[in-house]
Amino acid sequence: MTTSATSHKGKQGAASAAPAFSHAAALRALQAVGQDHLLRFYDTLSPDQQRGLLVQIAALDLPRIPSLIDNFVKSRPKAEVVGAVQPAPYYPLRTDTRHKPWNRDEYKAKGAELVRAGKVAAFTVAGGQGSRLGFEGPKGCYPAGAVTGKPLFACLADWILAAQERFAPTPGTRASIPWYIMTSPGNHDATVAFFKQHDHFGLNHADVMFFPQGVMPALDINTGKILLESPASIALAPDGHGGSLKALRASGALADMKARGVELISYTQIDNPLVRVIDPVFLGLHAFAPDSSNEMSSKMVVKAHAAEKVGVLCKIGDRVGVIEYSDLPDDLAKKKSTDGGGLAFNAGNVAIHVISVAFLERLTAGNGFALPFHRAEKKVPCIDLKTGKPIAPEKPNAVKLETFVFDALPLCKHSLVLEADRTDEFAPIKNASGPDSPDSCRLIQSQRAARWLEDHGLRVPRQSDGNPACVLELSPRTAMYPEDLKGFKLPKPLVAGTSVAL
Repeated sequence: MTTSATSHKGKQGAASAAPAFSHAAALRALQAVGQDHLLRFYDTLSPDQQRGLLVQIAALDLPRIPSLIDNFVKSRPKAEVVGAVQPAPYYPLRTDTRHKPWNRDEYKAKGAELVRAGKVAAFTVAGGQGSRLGFEGPKGCYPAGAVTGKPLFACLADWILAAQERFAPTPGTRASIPWYIMTSPGNHDATVAFFKQHDHFGLNHADVMFFPQGVMPALDINTGKILLESPASIALAPDGHGGSLKALRASGALADMKARGVELISYTQIDNPLVRVIDPVFLGLHAFAPDSSNEMSSKMVVKAHAAEKVGVLCKIGDRVGVIEYSDLPDDLAKKKSTDGGGLAFNAGNVAIHVISVAFLERLTAGNGFALPFHRAEKKVPCIDLKTGKPIAPEKPNAVKLETFVFDALPLCKHSLVLEADRTDEFAPIKNASGPDSPDSCRLIQSQRAARWLEDHGLRVPRQSDGNPACVLELSPRTAMYPEDLKGFKLPKPLVAGTSVAL
C-alpha cells in the first residue's frame, strides 16, 4: 500500500510519470472497492492534473482497501500482547548487583573499529514538520542549540563530524560515515534545499543522501472513503517510522550501503539534539555481545515515573518488544521491582536502534514484508465531495494508518537493550511547552554540560534549585564524552545569567 516516488538521490518522479492505467481502467478498479469518488472531479482537471491523479491512484493497493476499512475504521483494534510479559533485560549504565557485569571499554573499542573500517552508517528519520512547535518547515530545521540556536540537523551533523574525526583510519583523514535521511513527500524538497543552503554542515555532499518515506491514504473516520485533499490529489499521509525499513530498500539506500561495505545502521529520529548518532559502545554490543543475534538492538532510559508517555521495552514471550504506554496495563506500569530498585517495567523506549544491513535485506526481500498498522485519529484537511470546497476539520475526521519501527524487534532471534543516561543522551523536542519542549531541551543541555564540566573540577554557578544559573551548550566537536574534558580550560569563568557555547 505504501509508496515512495523519489529515489535516494532525491529525483522527483510522481506527477510527471506516465499513468499506470487509463481513466476507464482506474474507474473500474475504484468501483470494485467502492472508491470511485476519487474521480468525481476528473473532467474538471487539466491534462497534467488528470495524469497526476491517475498516478496516485495507481500507487494505491486498492484490493487491500476494504480489509483496512473493516479492521481500522469500522472497528478499533486493541493491541494484543501474546505471551507472558516480563521486564526486558538490559545492559546497565553502571555496574550494580541487579545486573551481570560487562566491560564497557571492551565493547567501545570493538565498536570504534567498526566505525574506523567504514562499516557503519547513520540513518535519521526526519519526515516531520515543525507545526506543533509553531514552526514553518521541516522539523530538522528547528533551532535546537541551547545557545547557538543550531538547527536539529546541524546538531546531528556535528556528532557525525566528531565521530569521523575521532575514528579516522589514519591521521589527517576522516572515517567514512554516510548519512541517510528519510524525509516525507511534504518536506523533501525543503530539506534538500536546507542542506544545500548550509553546505551540508561541513559533511561530504556525496555522503549525505535523502529519500522520502512511503505514504498511505487518509480514510474518512465514519465511512472509510479515501479523502481527497483537492479535486486533483488524494489526501496522503506518511506511513510512520516503520515505513523506513521498506523505504531503505525501495529508495536504493540499502543497495548503496552494501556497495560502500556498510554492515550496521545507527537509527535515530530527528527530534533529539543530544542523540549519540554514532555510539561505539552500542555498536560493539550489538555486533559482539553473546546475547545479541546481530539483527536489531535498542537503547532505553529509565522511566521518569509510571505515567510517563513513553513506550516500554519488555520481554514478551521469548522476544524483546515494545508496548506503547497506552497499551501497558496499569498494574504493570506501576509495578515495583522486587529488589526495591524502582519500577519493574522501567525501560523507556527512546527510538534509538542499531540495525544490521543483512537483517533488513532479509526482512524486505520481495514485496511481502510489512509491519502491522496502528490506527490514529487525526484532523485532515480535505474537500467536500459534493461541492469540491475545502474543509478544515475542527475535530478528527480521518483515520491514518502508521507503522512503528520497533515492531521489527520481535522478528529478531535475540535483541539486546542498552541503558542510556537520560541527561546525557535524551532531550527530545516534541511539544511546544512542558515536558519534551524547547525549554526542557535547553535545560537538559545545560545540565549535561554543567555536570561534565564539574566532573573535571570546573566551577558552574548554580541556582537555589540546583539547576545551572547559566545557559550552556557543549558541542560534540568539543567533547563527545565527559572524559574528553580532561585538562579542558574554560575561555573565561562562567558567570550567572550568561549563555556560553563550548
